[in-house]
Amino acid sequence: MPNKHLVLWDGECGFCRRCTVWLRKQSRYDSLQFCPYQEADLTPELREECSKSIHVIKTDGEILKGGRAAMFLGRFTRWNRLARMGEWPIFLPFVEIGYSIVANNRMVFSKLMMKAEK
Repeated sequence: MPNKHLVLWDGECGFCRRCTVWLRKQSRYDSLQFCPYQEADLTPELREECSKSIHVIKTDGEILKGGRAAMFLGRFTRWNRLARMGEWPIFLPFVEIGYSIVANNRMVFSKLMMKAEK
C-alpha cells in the first residue's frame, strides 16, 4: 500500500493546475501525491472518468471522485472542519452539484476566480 493518497487531476486544464498549486500550498501534511491523470498508469475506464473530474486514490485503495474527492482533499487544509461538514449526507448532494457546475465550466471559473499565470 502507498503511504500517500494519490490525487489525479487534469494536467491539460489551467483551472485544475491552479487548484492543485493552491492545494499544495495549503496542505498541512505531507500525505498527498499529485499526478496529472495523463501521466498515470490507469485503466481506460478510470482514465475516462479522470477526464471529467478530480480523483483521489486513498492509501487503502478506495477511489473518490468529484465533490467527495474535493471534500476529502479539504481535510488537509485549514478548511478541514468545513470540508468534513461537506461530507455529511445532508450536504454532499449540494457539494456534488456545485462541483459539477464548476467542473463543466472550468474555463469560465478560471477567468472569474483565478489570477492570470505569470
